[in-house]
Amino acid sequence: MEMPFRIRTSKFRHVYGNPAKKEECYENVKITKSTHDSNFCAVNPKFLCVVPDTGGGGSFICLPLKQTGRVEFSVPRVCGHSGAVLDIKWSPFSDNIIASSSEDSTVKIWQIPDNLNKNLSEWQVDLHGHHRRVGYIEWHPTAENIILSAGFDHKCILWNVEQAEPISVISEHPDSIYSISWNTDGSLFCTTCKDKQIRVLDPRTTSVAMEGQGHDGNRSSKSVFVDNNRIFTCGMTRTSGRELAVWDIRNFNNSLFKSTIDTSNGILLPYYDRDNRVMYLAGKGDSNIRYYEIDDQSNCFFLNAFMSSFPQRSLGMMPKRGCDTSRCEVSSQFHSDIYPNTASMLPSLTVDEWICTDGHVTNCPKTTSSTAIQNQQNDIIHQAPTITTYKTVNKQGMPTRANTIDVPRRTDKRPASLQNLKRLSTNEDYVSYSAVSEFTENHTNKNGMTNGHKEEKKVTKKGWSPVSPTKDTMTNGFTGSEPELQKAYFQQSEEIKSLKEQVKLKDKRIRQLEDELKILRTPSDCGPGQSDC
Repeated sequence: MEMPFRIRTSKFRHVYGNPAKKEECYENVKITKSTHDSNFCAVNPKFLCVVPDTGGGGSFICLPLKQTGRVEFSVPRVCGHSGAVLDIKWSPFSDNIIASSSEDSTVKIWQIPDNLNKNLSEWQVDLHGHHRRVGYIEWHPTAENIILSAGFDHKCILWNVEQAEPISVISEHPDSIYSISWNTDGSLFCTTCKDKQIRVLDPRTTSVAMEGQGHDGNRSSKSVFVDNNRIFTCGMTRTSGRELAVWDIRNFNNSLFKSTIDTSNGILLPYYDRDNRVMYLAGKGDSNIRYYEIDDQSNCFFLNAFMSSFPQRSLGMMPKRGCDTSRCEVSSQFHSDIYPNTASMLPSLTVDEWICTDGHVTNCPKTTSSTAIQNQQNDIIHQAPTITTYKTVNKQGMPTRANTIDVPRRTDKRPASLQNLKRLSTNEDYVSYSAVSEFTENHTNKNGMTNGHKEEKKVTKKGWSPVSPTKDTMTNGFTGSEPELQKAYFQQSEEIKSLKEQVKLKDKRIRQLEDELKILRTPSDCGPGQSDC
């Protein structure tokens, strides 16, 4: 007996994409021509950041999201890297903090002002630890001020941004790393490597938790966590066919799903919407974006594809916080099934809490949901998606945390990440302490009278470097570490640029005066007995 024909039930069977209107686009932005397969674009509800094509050094531009239209060539840039910028990522807990990695082997954290009207060359944090260029960075999804970086020195480093020091250094890869991705609660992260292996690593123990054979092709492959137990990958077959697959990290022997898409040389980049379980696949140089829905049985169902006549170079995914929930094809009202609970800007843990907590920190049970934000504009109520806040940190004006985590008290006053350096340090890694004298002015005496006496106070400052410490060298009158010298270099570059402009204007004025003198000295063609005037 033949089975009756059934149509699969899905909320996204008719999903499609519309290109933005011309007045909503950003024109005259020259994207970088780098062949590196990472994101050269990042977006959040405030800014759009793009890595442009530059002649020397590394920089990127941050445009306010509402500032559409033609972008001037003299737009302010964020410049501080001595090498080309390879990856940029916005912090999930602040719309003004962005991280960048570069060919100069560093990761920098920037504070972007709301009104950026000049070049920004002063970074907030400068992270040195990789010996080769840093290709990929990823913020921790639940803990604040933790970022993961992967370099071409075959190392992954987990950083404490607050203290500008490493939490752990993972050296489990024999070759180049192609991608990094956190799972939902941030307890594990997965990587793909040039040796065609998919690895799931524990950032606390710095060891490989699971490992399995990935795609057979020699080209780059990408991976992203679907949930805490499943990984989605896209790569190449031996015959240069592009394929996608879903894996169970508990059993890498066989894939749960595998399918070949087409035959092309372009590398596919996955962008996953965890709220709706929709995967977007886009390739550099392609002119289409494919949509797939992943169900509970790990099947990937093709939904639709966005076609364009222009090839794409870089892509950025807007957080659900920045989506306009009123733009729907059937209604202007809010739909809870299309916009379910999403991650908020409130972190679940601080850096020290994450480091001190043993075992996995779950981010899914016993959630506290905030009410939907409503903005009344033009007598129409636009309702944003409900934002889920998990076990948030107690801050002024914020709700108390549910099920607070018991963090053991430490007798050592140093940060927990600095204590971890004892087991991280090798022959090449050093932690240095330096005593610095600070003077504090005492304004009161025993009788309650004020005086101007200054007391000397000893303060111990720490620093971490991947090489043995050396004495600060003097360069052009500056003494200090490499970050200080780089800041001084970029400041001097701006001063030199302005001085050159002044010199050009003065040269132009000198030429004008010389021309006027020549005209005055030239004898006029006057007849005999006539005046030269």
